[in-house]
Amino acid sequence: KGKCPEDGWDESTIELFLHELAIMDSNNFLGNCGVGEREGRVASGLVARRHYRLIHGIGRSGDISAVQPKAAGSSLLNKLTNSVVLDIIKLAGVRTVTNCFVVPMATGMSLTLCFLTLRHKRPKAKYIIWPRIDQKSCFKSMITAGFEPVVIENVLEGDELRTDIEAVEAKIKTLGAENILCVHSTTSCFAPRVPDRLEELAVICANYDIPHIVNNAYGVQSSKCMHLIQQGARVGRIDAFVQSLDKNFMVPVGGAIIAGFSESFIQEISKMYPGKASASPSLDVLITLLSLGANGYKQLLKERKEMFSYLSSELKKLADNHNERLLDTPHNPISLAMSLKNLDENNDGAVTQLGSMLFTRQVSGARVVPCGSVQTVNNYTFKGFMSHTNDYPCAYLNAASAIGIKKQDVDVFLKRLDKCLKTSRKESKKGKVVNEISNSNTGTEQLEG
Repeated sequence: KGKCPEDGWDESTIELFLHELAIMDSNNFLGNCGVGEREGRVASGLVARRHYRLIHGIGRSGDISAVQPKAAGSSLLNKLTNSVVLDIIKLAGVRTVTNCFVVPMATGMSLTLCFLTLRHKRPKAKYIIWPRIDQKSCFKSMITAGFEPVVIENVLEGDELRTDIEAVEAKIKTLGAENILCVHSTTSCFAPRVPDRLEELAVICANYDIPHIVNNAYGVQSSKCMHLIQQGARVGRIDAFVQSLDKNFMVPVGGAIIAGFSESFIQEISKMYPGKASASPSLDVLITLLSLGANGYKQLLKERKEMFSYLSSELKKLADNHNERLLDTPHNPISLAMSLKNLDENNDGAVTQLGSMLFTRQVSGARVVPCGSVQTVNNYTFKGFMSHTNDYPCAYLNAASAIGIKKQDVDVFLKRLDKCLKTSRKESKKGKVVNEISNSNTGTEQLEG
């Protein structure tokens, strides 16, 4: 039926299935005589076993989704993977999605592929409207495709950074709709930035006949992000949404899913991919989904949501204990932020030092964001880089509840963060005393002089 099985398969069944697919590829035929330049020959047995002897990759030179006659097994693997992944996207909340395909590139390059496909539809266009999110790969995806990003600054509402809808519409009127390739919005993001106002953006795109591409990098794991995409497509226009395989399905980095509501447009994107492609990302995600089953994946989504609530409540307690606060970002369903105001006021370098302390104590993924850092990306200078705005009111620390997180991860993180904050405060006080003594000595020397 091309759907994810309700209950996961055991490993021996999955391996049997993969071996059956592999023997359908010509390189594994007993009497095969290959005289071409690409015959699926592999020098190392270890490499062959690592790929289950599925060596031919996916697609043909003109279409990544096309069937290869000499690689029936690999082609079937590709078709099944795309079908199973489509089923999971529907299960996760985007019920009306019509087509998707796995592409062996991470999210940034997959977004670039979408923009290059739109170039043929809108040859005059040179701008992409982009509500600011301080993440390099989605910004560089537009530059690499040869377009000029038009950065729309976010507006601060309470602690949250939200889409400036009025600024988006004003910029469209200024530049002219025909000169705009698309609106490039974002769902999953680091707090205090929250998912873009997708419904309002989708309506604007429909009204001005402008394509809309959504960066849904790690949004499949969030019912709220998927609901935003579904609603945006219902009330307005969303042409494609792109999500990472590693962040949503716990597989190695290197693949993404491009999905949409127009079957023909998603096919156009797949045909834009030049040449054949690696089957590894498709193989990894198929094995994972067959082993989890639909019920297993739903359970992971449920556990992630429960861990988000737990992380939120425990991080709030810790923040209160250190005279800080958990920033109020109810529209962000994955990421949380805790202020570091007191740390920042006492010592200029204390915030970045806290990040180093956490990293050396094997806490990965926590982001420490100081105030006022400036960074240049492809000749564009961003003030307050990493905070998604020029002047966020305070320094802060990010932590996320992503798929696969366990209670133990949260507990260990909070314990180590507590220790690091105590150490930082002690060092900040020492530094303050030393500075005061130094300043008073300098004053005495000047008087004596």
